[in-house]
Amino acid sequence: MDEISKPPSIMISPMHSEHLDDLAQLERLAFSRPWSYDALAEELQNPLAVFFVAQSAEDEQAVGYIGMHHILDEGAIANIVVHPDYLRGGVATALITEAVDYAKENELYRLTLEVRASNLPAIALYEGMGFKREGIRPGFYDSPKEDAAIYSLYF
Repeated sequence: MDEISKPPSIMISPMHSEHLDDLAQLERLAFSRPWSYDALAEELQNPLAVFFVAQSAEDEQAVGYIGMHHILDEGAIANIVVHPDYLRGGVATALITEAVDYAKENELYRLTLEVRASNLPAIALYEGMGFKREGIRPGFYDSPKEDAAIYSLYF
């Protein structure tokens, strides 16, 4: 049996301006319609934005991030991105856990997110962390056109 590789040693911190170049690159690697550097930079000025960055403890390179908006008593997760070399290594789980901890500390009653209906690995992760499917947004995504599955986690 093959030895299971350990997840990379990562640190998670709030997003800062020094992360923007790395995060814009992660967006380009992960999405057909990525957020731009400028769009990410705007989130630094948005009082509703709560973004956390996962960095390699070795070289402090950003290997993933989660971005959400804290609106009244809800958290709307806008993006979860993990570098392709770090997929299935625990980075997304650590980022979602950070968002869940934030939600609990700030007395949010739920977190919501949308995911491509065909993104079975992400759906398995969300369901494994307690998110429940609440509906579909037909044709939500472009490039390619696809439905979004809506998931929520209630506290």
